Amino acid sequence: MFWWRTEVRPGVWVAFTDAGAGNLALHVGDDPAEVLRRRELLEAEAGLAAGGFQYMNQVHGNAVAFIGDGDEAACPAAPTADAMVSSGRPLAVMVADCVPVVLAGTTSGGQPVLAVAHAGRPGVANGVLPATVDRMRAEGAEDIRAWIGPSICGSCYEVPEGMRTDVAAAVPATWTTTSWGTPGLDLPAGARSQLEARGVAVEYSGPCTLENENLFSYRGNPATGRFAGLVWTSE
Repeated sequence: MFWWRTEVRPGVWVAFTDAGAGNLALHVGDDPAEVLRRRELLEAEAGLAAGGFQYMNQVHGNAVAFIGDGDEAACPAAPTADAMVSSGRPLAVMVADCVPVVLAGTTSGGQPVLAVAHAGRPGVANGVLPATVDRMRAEGAEDIRAWIGPSICGSCYEVPEGMRTDVAAAVPATWTTTSWGTPGLDLPAGARSQLEARGVAVEYSGPCTLENENLFSYRGNPATGRFAGLVWTSE
C-alpha cells in the first residue's frame, strides 16, 4: 500500500502510496464508491478516521489553500488549489508523473505546520513550491523539511525544445536531455532547487514513475490512476 513511509518527527508521518493502494482519484473515470473505499482503507492504515485526509482539486496552478482544523468554511471538500497548508490536519496530493512534495515544519511553540504540493511542469515553472514554503512561514513554520515523492525523471520526460527553453528560463535546474538524446525536463531537480533556494532541506526523493511498474504513470498509460503523497500527525 505504501511505496515509502516514515515518522519524520515525533508524531508526524510522511508517506507515498503505490499502485497496491489502488487509484485514489475521483476524476479519472473510476467508480467513485471504490475510490472512497480505497481512501478509507488508506486512512485506516494511517490510523485515521474515514475522511481524515484532505484532498484538493488540482489544476496545475500555484494557488495555496490553508486548511483550518474543524472550520468547514475554511475547509471545503476539495479546494481548488495545487498546494495546501494546515496546522495539523492530514493532507494528500495526487499524481501520476508530476512531482508530489510533502513538507513539515513546526512553530516556535511546537505546533506542526504541514503542507503538500502538486508540482507538475506548470506548477514548477510558476512557483507553487516557493509559494507553499512562504505560506508555511506565514503560519509560523520553522525548520521546514521536504520529501519529494516518485515522479517522472529527467531521463524519461521528453518535451518540445521550446517548452524546455521556456521552463528552464524560469527554473534553470529543469534543463536536461533524455536518455535517448532529445530535449527533456527534470522536474524533481527543479523542485529541489526551488526548495533549497528557500532554505528547505530535501530529505527524500523517490524514483521514476515511468520506470517502475508499481507506480502510476500518465506517460506510460493516459488511462492510469493516481497515487498519493501524504502527511499526518498521530497522538
